Amino acid sequence: MRKDAEQWINRYVEAYMVVTRQINSRLRDIFGEGLTSDQFRILRLIGGQEKCTSTYLAEAVAVGKSSITAIINRLDEAGMIQRTRDENDRRQVYLTMTERGKDVYETSQKQMHELISPYLFHFDDKDIEHFVVMFEKLAFLMQDTGGKSN
Repeated sequence: MRKDAEQWINRYVEAYMVVTRQINSRLRDIFGEGLTSDQFRILRLIGGQEKCTSTYLAEAVAVGKSSITAIINRLDEAGMIQRTRDENDRRQVYLTMTERGKDVYETSQKQMHELISPYLFHFDDKDIEHFVVMFEKLAFLMQDTGGKSN
């Protein structure tokens, strides 16, 4: 490995850890007892799919179905999602947000924007766009390879 690559990786990891630790801590404060960051992410994914399944969610967040089932059960018990069986294949279950789930998600989304946006004012639009594009590319590469570097 090139020496500069090792330094870039170390700098990235350190910055990533600081940013995610700070964001997750502040999101816990914002979401309070009502929603975890994992539940927020699941609601976000459900809202983005017309016919969302637990299999899709498990693949999207790269965890086992049992972990997704636990989150889905908590969201269902809290009245934020509902399960609907496919009429043609009763084994197939689709997940959708309830009105309560949509309200909680939209409120949490607004709070997250309010949390993050003040930090973006320290950068010009070109730098923000470049950062987001590069970070999205990294996310795509990591998803596309299943977390493997080759």
